[in-house]
Amino acid sequence: MTAGAGTVRPRTWLRLNRWDSPWLNAKFLIGLAMVLGVALMGIIGPLFWDTTLARVGSSPLNLPPVWVKTDNPAFGQPTWAHPLGTESNGRDMLAVLLVGAPRSLRIGVIAAGIGMLVGIILGFTAGFLGGWIDNVIRTLADAMITIPSLAVLIVISAYVRQVSVENMALILALFAWPGPTRLIRSQVLSMRERGYVKMARLSGASTLSIMFGEIMPNLLPYLAASFTGNVSAAILAATGLEALGLGPTRIPTLGMTIFYAMRAAAILRGMWWWWGFPIAMLIIIFTGLFLMTVGLDEIANPRLRGAQR
Repeated sequence: MTAGAGTVRPRTWLRLNRWDSPWLNAKFLIGLAMVLGVALMGIIGPLFWDTTLARVGSSPLNLPPVWVKTDNPAFGQPTWAHPLGTESNGRDMLAVLLVGAPRSLRIGVIAAGIGMLVGIILGFTAGFLGGWIDNVIRTLADAMITIPSLAVLIVISAYVRQVSVENMALILALFAWPGPTRLIRSQVLSMRERGYVKMARLSGASTLSIMFGEIMPNLLPYLAASFTGNVSAAILAATGLEALGLGPTRIPTLGMTIFYAMRAAAILRGMWWWWGFPIAMLIIIFTGLFLMTVGLDEIANPRLRGAQR
């Protein structure tokens, strides 16, 4: 059917209702389900399990999971009252996972969110305005990337008297903005010469309107992919600090659980469930975020998903 003068072309947003929408990406949806599942553990978990068992001394010591049969006299008898076992501090491992996994994810989301917000502001400013402003912002971002962030974070964490989830996220956010800044700047540099941007300039639109009303909507898949990647990096950095004992001491997190397991020689004592379950949960989080990042890259780039131009 040929297009006539009265033919109305479908709007772009209507494509989201079609089954062939690029947003219906299998990798993205599977990864999103995994990450949301971990996030919902903190909300749904207390409805079917007593999360106060994550406190020190709330449970019997050194109970293995219910499916583990052992004759080691140092371990208690497994019981369905603690299906994933307990550790040497008297904390129920299921309660620790229900409390610690969402909080570890929360640290990454807050740190990446702050870094992304700063990156959007600086990246759009540098890419669109150019000139000496671009030179200053680009130099600052490049300089921050060369700094050994882990060493600086260790020093900062060691001097913070009370490390909470929010404090840990703010510390990590100090090094979470250079990557998004560089990515957004490079995208804006290429998009500011597009025809629709020039037309917006000729129509008298303001700079902020062009940056955030015209350019930014076209960068949303790239921004989302950068965000998920930054969440993974922030969680990895937080876990590294916590494994050194520099994380929240009063609040269970996955990294601090691994730290306590290493300090108590859980590997040598054969208490694999103490460190194994937190590591498995981290693998689930990282896998979900990786699938989301790959899926968002395919959504943003038609060549990656095999679409015909």
